[in-house]
Amino acid sequence: MVEILNLRKLLVPMVVAGLAAIFYVNFQEWQHAGPVVLSGIDMSHMMMVDHFSVAFNAILIFAAALIFILSADFYKNEEHHLSDYLAILLFILSGAMVLTSFSNVVMLFLGIEIVSISLYIMAGTRKFDIRSNEAGFKYFLMGSFASAILLFGIALMYGASGSFELGKISAFAASSGMNSPMFLIGALLTVVALLFKVAAVPFHFWSPDVYEGSPSLVTTVMATLVKVTFFAAFYRLMSGGLLGIDGYTSDILVLIAAATMIVGNLIALSQTNFKRLLAYSGISHAGYMLLAILSLKTNSSSSLFFYGASYMLATIGAFAVAIPVFNAMGRESVDAFDGLGKKKPFLAAILTMSMLSLAGIPPLAGFLGKYYIFSEAIKNGYVVITILAVLASIVGVYYYFKVILAMYTKPADGTEIKPTMLYTLVMVVCVALSLLLGVWPGGLMGLL
Repeated sequence: MVEILNLRKLLVPMVVAGLAAIFYVNFQEWQHAGPVVLSGIDMSHMMMVDHFSVAFNAILIFAAALIFILSADFYKNEEHHLSDYLAILLFILSGAMVLTSFSNVVMLFLGIEIVSISLYIMAGTRKFDIRSNEAGFKYFLMGSFASAILLFGIALMYGASGSFELGKISAFAASSGMNSPMFLIGALLTVVALLFKVAAVPFHFWSPDVYEGSPSLVTTVMATLVKVTFFAAFYRLMSGGLLGIDGYTSDILVLIAAATMIVGNLIALSQTNFKRLLAYSGISHAGYMLLAILSLKTNSSSSLFFYGASYMLATIGAFAVAIPVFNAMGRESVDAFDGLGKKKPFLAAILTMSMLSLAGIPPLAGFLGKYYIFSEAIKNGYVVITILAVLASIVGVYYYFKVILAMYTKPADGTEIKPTMLYTLVMVVCVALSLLLGVWPGGLMGLL
């Protein structure tokens, strides 16, 4: 209606206000966790509201609100398409909320498709930019293969267990899963499809190209909201459905987590494009978050939740600085930040703290995020891979500092960089919350 009445300036405020209302409704569900009931019909065999889904939905809605605030200025030259973009971003959020709440693998597939198809469109929205076209096409092509693999895996698990419901799949996995080749192959295919979605090695090849070619705001969505959503879905599937065969899946996931941390960090060292650097950084963070998937025996959901929140805040904060810099400098390389510490000390300070949080430097939230996940992995007996994760994190500090050194040691040119008030607001919120969670983690860790 706002679009029809040509009141486009109200679009973003209306969406953010709507998200605030949804956040409140979601918060109210904390006291009433249980089956989803629609028009008197029990939908518990499809979706389940519990503390896990309410907590993850809360941080996803909050991250989405920050991204929508950025979109007001990002799409200022494409106002005639603004309602389309906002609608598609809302579809991504709705699919994300399905993925945090599913209790049936059919809903898992539907949630993934809602998110993925929306992202295929958003990645290719710059139709006159060949990189955007390439990003959309590559993501669509590779994502279609992953969806086919997921469906094949779900079909095999259904054939063995006789149900799509997580509870019944879990009961079958615990009693007969290890003795059913059909079930094991189906579980493996399903896990592989989700590993593709979270960009884990060796299913990561699409990620750097898609991150680089997509519009920067879409890259922000992929790197934050979507990545954390897929990990929440991955954790829900493994803990609620496949825990009975963890002896089978854990060996595979250990190797993939190790490869993901090593490859992500080592290749990031040589990147000169900032978005590709954050793509490989995201791959390495996927390796760390896989440790939470491995640590199911001690209920590592709170560690994954805290890590996801700290990672989203740091990455959104980094992009809130990067987008105005890219627009002013006309390029997306790391040298676009040369001399930023002299030209715009405030922007340089915000980006520095975001990079330090991603690197896991105290007192920012990223440090405690890694600490909690590594602690859970050690409790579950994964000492060697945790040591590897610590070493990989040390390597990662180098490429984060490459950006910081460019800001403070390189000469500045005369290009003026003027972030809007909305971008400044998002920067301040992200860094303030990163610092707050770094010194007072109990606010989030006590939820799950």
